[in-house]
Order: sequence, then C-alpha cells, then structure tokens
Amino acid sequence: MTVPRLADLGQDLLVTTARRRALALALPYLGLAAFTVAAWWHWWWITPVIVFLTFVAVVTVTHDVVHRSLGLGRRSSNWALFFLGLVLLESGHAYRTTHLQHHRLFPSADDPEGHPADLGFFGAIWYGPVFLPRLWWWAYRRDAAARGWLIAEGAAPFVALTGGVLLWPATPGLLAYAVMVIAGSWVYPLLTVYLPHHDYGDTPLTQTHTLRGRVIPAIFLELTYHLEHHLFPQVPSHRLPELARRLDPYFDTAGVRPRRVL
Repeated sequence: MTVPRLADLGQDLLVTTARRRALALALPYLGLAAFTVAAWWHWWWITPVIVFLTFVAVVTVTHDVVHRSLGLGRRSSNWALFFLGLVLLESGHAYRTTHLQHHRLFPSADDPEGHPADLGFFGAIWYGPVFLPRLWWWAYRRDAAARGWLIAEGAAPFVALTGGVLLWPATPGLLAYAVMVIAGSWVYPLLTVYLPHHDYGDTPLTQTHTLRGRVIPAIFLELTYHLEHHLFPQVPSHRLPELARRLDPYFDTAGVRPRRVL
C-alpha cells in the first residue's frame, strides 16, 4: 500500500506556533539551569534525573531543527544546532549531516547513524562510546561546508573536561556535568537506533517501530512515534501524537500494529 499524502492527512500538522517554538528552544537551558542549582546546593541525588530530562529536551528540539519543522531560517538553524549541541557537549552539525543521511538511505552501509540497528542488543551497548565520534568523523569527511562548525563543536567536550578538572577545587559541578552527559550519550545507539529499528523490514512501514501510550511517549516528548516520524519527518515532534491518530486507519488496513506501553 502507498503511504497517504500529508495533504490528505492535514497540512495543519506542520503548524508550530511562536510560543511552542520558544518553549522547545528554552527547555534545554532550563535543564542546564536546574542542574546548576542542584550542584550549587549539592543535591547530587537529583542530577541524573535532570540530565536525563535535558537529554530528551535537546534531542527533541535538535531533531526538529534538523528537519526545519520549527520555522527557523538557515542562519538561525545553524546557531541553534551549535548552542543546543553545546548543552550536551555534542556536535549539532554532525547530527544534522548524519541524520538526514539516515532518512535518505536507511538501511544502507552508507548510513552511519543506522549502523547500530545491525549490531544486536549487546553490540549496540558496546558501540556507545564510539558512536558520536564516528558520526562526527563521517560528517567532517562528507560535509566540507560545515567543517568550521564541526571543529568548534568537536572541541566542546575537551574544553569542558579540562575546565572541570581545573575548577574542581572551587566546584565539582562542571566536571560532574561533563562526565554525566558524555557517558549518557553512550546509550544513543541502543535507545535511538537499535530499539526503534531492530528486525527491520524492506518497506517504509516495516523499517522502524512506533511506541504508543500516555506516560512513556510524554516523558520522551513524543520521540517514541518513530514510524510516524520516518514517514513524515517534516511534522514537528509535538504534532506526532495527532499524526499517529490520523494514520491509525491506514495502519489498521496495512496490518501495522503499534507497540503499547504506559
């Protein structure tokens, strides 16, 4: 069966208000501010939760910036990718280059982001520490126009770790944050590639999965609607639940069974 056109599903799915855009762009920095307050008061027990929520916020909004679904222009998108990447000491421009390649070619040997889908559960776990460096290097070799951004972004984790060591006598906060976000990125191959794509098929409807529910999708800011996103990447994350609802009759006819969670 052919995938329905977005025009048939509703062009309103593309709408992002200025308020929604501002909220999406602000959430990562609210997480950073919350971590700063927690570190200042030595509430270390809550910092892993803050870092997790910051990860979700950054990944979600960066995802939308990459797909130009927030209404940002080219210049604004470049700066957004740079500053959003800095929150997690990652390269937003490397992510854009490799993620768009993932949408163009998955599954393919020339899709570095999708590679963990072929590694198995434990292989995806072990691949964690080298995943982002390999994406960065792939983007550096392929995207000459972004090399200036890539070099600046690639230096961020080294600067943060060095600064954290130097500032340790005054505050352990910077080093603790840098270690937590760098180690946290090691789950990307498992959570964002293997679990959504494992056992993929050879059609657009079988190349990834969708996870439905109320609690888990809300915690992950709707990123669990992975099949819907692959079918219509131009739809912003906050509109994916509505997109899923409108696709349900089509999925039922095509035999697609969404996975249900809390």
